[in-house]
Amino acid sequence: MKDKYFITIGRQLGSGGRQIGRKLADLLDISYYDKEIINLASIESGLNADIFEQADEKNCYSFFDNFLGMQLSKNYLGNENLFEIQSKIIKEEALKGSALFVGRCSDYILREYERRIDIFITANKEDRIRRTSQRKNISLKEAEELNVKIDKKRKEYYNFFNKKSWGHASSYHLCINSSVLGIDKSVLLIKSFVEQKFAF
Repeated sequence: MKDKYFITIGRQLGSGGRQIGRKLADLLDISYYDKEIINLASIESGLNADIFEQADEKNCYSFFDNFLGMQLSKNYLGNENLFEIQSKIIKEEALKGSALFVGRCSDYILREYERRIDIFITANKEDRIRRTSQRKNISLKEAEELNVKIDKKRKEYYNFFNKKSWGHASSYHLCINSSVLGIDKSVLLIKSFVEQKFAF
């Protein structure tokens, strides 16, 4: 277990980041976590998974929003509290062995582990729009608007909890445009990077 390592993936919507992460984890034979974190957090806390789903990567992280929400609902749980629950799950799963985590500020949560590679996946605008349109079964215009909306929320979520900047090359060890090589070759490129980084 002393040789365990972690890969974290940040990604733009429609970049294929989730697909790349899943294929990479399979190739490396390590655990994969994405939405699984929400399910585990739900089981751990006894809260409905929808609560985590709704709070996941949202852009309402000001004191005023939290204070107002607390006044409006006796069952209110601040986004910081939900973040802490998910953080606890990620750290617990990391204790079990090598793993790949998609999103959820996992690079920040696992920052104490030196054997970690932080990756950001982007893609050309047209490819991201097309992929989102196909995956969500919506028009290209709707897909473009959704990409902008979700990326904005991901950026605000990441920048709120993290001292680094979402999507900036300096925040990661490796940034890849999946449009250049395509999904499968991007996976192989990252795999080679991981193998050389950890010398195995």
